[in-house]
Amino acid sequence: MPIIENPASTDGAGTRIKSISLGSPAVPSATAIHAAVTDTGVEQTVSTAITDPDVPRAVTATAGGTGADIKAIQVIVNGTDASGAVIAETLPAFTVNTGGSVTGSKAFATVTNYVIPPHDGTGATTALGSADKIGIGVHLGRNTVIAAYFAGAKEGTAPTVAVSASALSSNTVDLNSASDGSEIIVDLYNS
Repeated sequence: MPIIENPASTDGAGTRIKSISLGSPAVPSATAIHAAVTDTGVEQTVSTAITDPDVPRAVTATAGGTGADIKAIQVIVNGTDASGAVIAETLPAFTVNTGGSVTGSKAFATVTNYVIPPHDGTGATTALGSADKIGIGVHLGRNTVIAAYFAGAKEGTAPTVAVSASALSSNTVDLNSASDGSEIIVDLYNS
């Protein structure tokens, strides 16, 4: 992610304001990373036919198939963050007997594999997809995001920002606008 120092800052800010391009994330998809896998009655580790996220972003797991076979399991995702550091995340549990998606909080640049515990029956499926939470690519000890831009226009609603001074993957931004392949830029104070 390119970071653009702003040498034209005023009021003593100098180069403390940065504009960061987060890329042009595609529309989130429940199967962007891996198509639905049918339950086998035993734990499955999926490591083939995986498509890495288009930009560092949060992942989703989607339970489908026969509703009565869906168990409140938690999918574990393994991969790397934007710096190449190894990360893992246990996603929230599915709702028992109900199809639907859960969303993680870490921004994955790559997905190495994911682990699916067994459901209640072999009619259930689990897919891995992408979410609208996009990795910022810098460590933030507090929310210093000033503004977010989508497709060249400033967002009227402030984005939801998650921060972590220690875990790069936990620094994410979720804009009010849904990703559609347009560029996202955030301006922030480099504190």
